[in-house]
Amino acid sequence: MSKLVNIGYGNLVNLDKVIAVVSPDAAPVKRMIQSAKDAGSAIDGTCGRKTKAVIVMENGSVVLSALLPDTIWNRVNNDIGKGEEYES
Repeated sequence: MSKLVNIGYGNLVNLDKVIAVVSPDAAPVKRMIQSAKDAGSAIDGTCGRKTKAVIVMENGSVVLSALLPDTIWNRVNNDIGKGEEYES
């Protein structure tokens, strides 16, 4: 069973496939986002809002979220602590 985490506005990612959750402020991360957009491997989950977190997936794609990395981390910890898992 896949562990899905809510990254905001009804968007979910498979926690087993996540490598990192980082802030988009650093120049290397901005270059990574632009490179992923150019390659078509960026997934925009911001619903038109400002990107506050970048989720790097193991297949090389990046997922953009309007939630802060700390908020996503707290959701992961709360879901694991409660034993909640979502079926995919």
